[in-house]
Amino acid sequence: MLKTILKTLFVGSALMLSSQFSQAATITNISDSAEQVSPLLPGLIIPDSTLKNTKGKQVSIKDIVSKKPTILVVYRGGWCPYCSKQLANIQKVEQQLVAKGFQIIAVSPDSPEKLSESTISSANYQLLSDDQLSFSQDLGLAFYLEDKVAEIYRNKLGVNFVTLDGEEKVALPVPAVFVLDTQGRVHFQYANPNYKVRLSEQLLLAAADSVQ
Repeated sequence: MLKTILKTLFVGSALMLSSQFSQAATITNISDSAEQVSPLLPGLIIPDSTLKNTKGKQVSIKDIVSKKPTILVVYRGGWCPYCSKQLANIQKVEQQLVAKGFQIIAVSPDSPEKLSESTISSANYQLLSDDQLSFSQDLGLAFYLEDKVAEIYRNKLGVNFVTLDGEEKVALPVPAVFVLDTQGRVHFQYANPNYKVRLSEQLLLAAADSVQ
């Protein structure tokens, strides 16, 4: 009788844990610092990943990329002024990139609801949510914030970060830009652990020319 009760409790607990973890993000590739990330290198093909658009609909990054050569921008979030400036500057050269045959995809940990507040509205410039950081991990860009930094960000900026599998640490992607062909192959990559330094629009246009 006692064995039966214990077995029932064990199975019930295991199912509860399984349910909790199925709803949490999975840790597969998160570095201890921004300086230790290993971004996907030129010549490699980006892994497929399911992201969300501004309406919360799940989309395949590979399906989107297969339609046109792509400028893929990974940023920290709309709350980051450096990221917002970068997205706005890229929007300034959007038509030049479109004339070269490119589309622009910008991915961040922001929720679809947050993304929907953006002023960027273009069929050639899409914002996607990686709110589970799975894509950032696939690209080798995810890293843990130091506890003090995470606390400052939360308290001063009111930012909601992803908590991974019950870990108290929080993670972000290193800002990066990838130039991809329709197979998802990386032709150019720029990732800088110093989030204040971003790729200039002139270099981005030159990188786009290299694919053509």
